[in-house]
Amino acid sequence: MIFQTLDDKSECVGVYVDGKLHFDDIPDSLSKTWKYTGSVQDDNIEYGWLYTGGKNLQEACPDDLKEELSEVQKTFKAYLKSFQIARINLRDNCFFDLVPSDFLLEFCEIRNKITQHVFETYSRPKNYEHLDRAYKLIHKIRYQKMNINVDGCRGLMTTTGDRKDIQGIVKNKSHYVDYNLFGTVTGRLTTRKDSNPILTMKSKLRSLVKPTNDWFLSLDYNGAEIRTFLALSGHEQPEEDIHLWNMTHLYGGSPIDREEAKVRFFSSFYNHDDDSLDDSVYSRKLVLDKHYNGKTVDTPLGRSIKVDSRKAFNYIIQSTTADLTIDRAVALDHFLENTESKVAFIVHDEIVLDIHEDDRYLIPELKEVFQNNKLGSFRANVKAGKNYGELKELKL
Repeated sequence: MIFQTLDDKSECVGVYVDGKLHFDDIPDSLSKTWKYTGSVQDDNIEYGWLYTGGKNLQEACPDDLKEELSEVQKTFKAYLKSFQIARINLRDNCFFDLVPSDFLLEFCEIRNKITQHVFETYSRPKNYEHLDRAYKLIHKIRYQKMNINVDGCRGLMTTTGDRKDIQGIVKNKSHYVDYNLFGTVTGRLTTRKDSNPILTMKSKLRSLVKPTNDWFLSLDYNGAEIRTFLALSGHEQPEEDIHLWNMTHLYGGSPIDREEAKVRFFSSFYNHDDDSLDDSVYSRKLVLDKHYNGKTVDTPLGRSIKVDSRKAFNYIIQSTTADLTIDRAVALDHFLENTESKVAFIVHDEIVLDIHEDDRYLIPELKEVFQNNKLGSFRANVKAGKNYGELKELKL
């Protein structure tokens, strides 16, 4: 049964089904809708938006409905503008309480028609389950208010530029992280315009970001993309630091330090014209032959990306690593159900957890959940601290 939810928040429950609005008596057998919103949670529901790869209603709308949709959207935008002028925060109010029922009926009916069209004309993505789980997590994060303040950060305010940046983050920027699931073709998350800029925040300003519980716990892989390559090529994962391992196995223990080995390796690894690694365990051809058909990259996590040969290898590695990280974030979120702790945010290949003091004993298990991914067991770095800028390594 196709339906539409009436608000984006889990506490604002209301649906449109068969031409009627329902608030208390939610019908059974709801099966298809445009987009997950949190107000109706059922693993059996499918979402048309995921089928389209993130298209908006206008882009997914069939030609015969575009004029009708345009008129409804004009009214919708007018309501949003009026809320802005009246300083009504939609995070604190249910949308269906602020607009007439007649508009809700009209708006939801056109969404139903577009949703039906999508399910009739689009194929289900191979990685649908991954997209479904990933979006439900980032939707949850979207409504988690961050703890951003200047306590203990006086040392950051040494220049006019720094003070401006801090003011922008503390006062003007959103205290919520709003990720875009389809911001890149590889699956790496981006943030939307009014989101907290956690992905691009200067390192020295990260101390402004503090847990809402007691500790931040940071988990990331040691040489994430290198370990992804080794897994894809069928090579055993080194237990030691990957760059120290490379110093020995690629450069024969020659007198270079870890940082130089790292720079030297990546200058070859992602350089399409550099074949210096071809006779080592890092032969790109093996991975390309398995995952690139000359036009499309197909990753082991079900993502299919059209790409030219120069970018194909980069896309295989970066996309697979991004999906592995998001998949582990979902697993950690499930592990932390029924605790006070939570997934705070994701920064590229790093997952940051907001840990309650009572859950400290879970840290070894959290590390295990993170390092054991769909391609094997990757060595993990674990750090903790009282703010995001001052994380210290934990020896577990």
